[in-house]
Amino acid sequence: HLMNPFERTNSFEEAPMYVAVMTYMGYGIVILFGYFRDFLRAVGLEKCHQAQEREEQKDFVPLYQDFENFYKRNLYMRVRDNWNRPICSLPGPVFDVMERVSDDYNWTFRLTGKTIENVINMGSYNYLGFAENNVDFLKTVAEETRQYGVGVCSTRQELGNLSIHEKLERLVAEFLGVESAMAFGMGFATNSMNIPALVGKGCLILSDELNHTSLILGARLSGATIRVFKHNNMQSLEKLLKEAICSGQPRTHRGWKKILIMVEGIYSMEGSLVRLPEILALKKKYKAYLYLDEAHSIGAVGPTGRGVTEHFGVDPNEVDVLMGTFTKSFGATGGYIAGKKELVDYLRSHSHSAVYATAMSPPVVEQIIRAIKCIMGVDGTTEGQRRVRQLSENTRYLRSRLKEMGFIIYGNQDSPVVPLLLYLPGKVGAFSRAMLKRKIGVVVVGFPATPIAEARARFCVSAAHTREMLDKVLQSLDELGDHIRVKFSRHRPSRRQELHNETDFEQDS
Repeated sequence: HLMNPFERTNSFEEAPMYVAVMTYMGYGIVILFGYFRDFLRAVGLEKCHQAQEREEQKDFVPLYQDFENFYKRNLYMRVRDNWNRPICSLPGPVFDVMERVSDDYNWTFRLTGKTIENVINMGSYNYLGFAENNVDFLKTVAEETRQYGVGVCSTRQELGNLSIHEKLERLVAEFLGVESAMAFGMGFATNSMNIPALVGKGCLILSDELNHTSLILGARLSGATIRVFKHNNMQSLEKLLKEAICSGQPRTHRGWKKILIMVEGIYSMEGSLVRLPEILALKKKYKAYLYLDEAHSIGAVGPTGRGVTEHFGVDPNEVDVLMGTFTKSFGATGGYIAGKKELVDYLRSHSHSAVYATAMSPPVVEQIIRAIKCIMGVDGTTEGQRRVRQLSENTRYLRSRLKEMGFIIYGNQDSPVVPLLLYLPGKVGAFSRAMLKRKIGVVVVGFPATPIAEARARFCVSAAHTREMLDKVLQSLDELGDHIRVKFSRHRPSRRQELHNETDFEQDS
């Protein structure tokens, strides 16, 4: 059934004060030791492994000396072994990891030749389990590869526009319930290269503070003025809209050419859902445009997997620009822009991604087509809808059990992105290493991808996870949570939704 939009809210529980204090103390100690080690490297008492200026360029403006490099050198290196682990199998619900060790404190790694087998995959965005190698499911992909080959070696506007590309775009438009759609070969570039084609100088972008880097880059490349509103905060957004309408552009006070609100369906680090009905109401009230990034929500939420528009019972045609990626729920690569035919036709000739990028690989296109057909049920089976229901069941089961255990988890109960807050920098590496020893692969995330005091583990639930897999993960989390003391929940509401002064977030081009 279609949910009441106010029935379930996004959860952002606040950690106890002592956790925040200990977190900042931990970072303070590590930073102090970092400066001490930099001093030892400068005087030659410790070997320096990092990239350095050449001796003859010492007087040049330094390329490698900024805070982020200091952070990477002295903080990230301590826990670097928890990222970029080499996988040597299909990244399905379980995978095999190549074991590696470091002899120089994570500056370099060497493989031991051993393999850690059947590690439960709790990190991939394989929401509907379409990252698979089942021969029966992949027959059509093999057939299209034989017919079209693997590479196109041309752009869509030259000799790379295959019939299979047009078939995909018609299917995406039908699936979303809109007039037209256009597919691109890279999800990140779908945002970063198309936003500059839609807005430019004299336009205003109102961007959620937790928007993905691809949206931020696209906004900056556009040359438009950017103002940021607090995450999912309608008061903050309306305040900026009122100011934009009343005051117009800086200095001249002329009206803005366009006002574009940019939001995501599911926020990939918070697991929260956009407050779509309220944003649509504000968009109509102030006559703005809405750009909705459904990278993590398309296929993953809604009774039939059609994203947050279906989840909230909203007509997708009310959203001006629908964007999504094929890299998560569909087990492929690339992205799409969908909406009115005029919008898509305009982008075909004005988008850098459309004009200059090589056309999508035919096997990838067929993988997306087969996944969408499966979800829609036009392949003659109910497998797609079974997966959508299974993902929903798995998501709610994992979230409810984690809350019962006393962990602080962020986001909406229907979101398959489940952030578990660890806070303290020392616990991030310990958590990831301990989970791998228990044959569970997890993603841990810290600064700069999250606020410096909100390091976390991020679980991505999949329809391919069995109840036994989830129970093993939950049992390990329960034991580890007690052992390293990360069960911080006191079920206190967060002050995160309060309205703050937005003047700090204004950025003029």
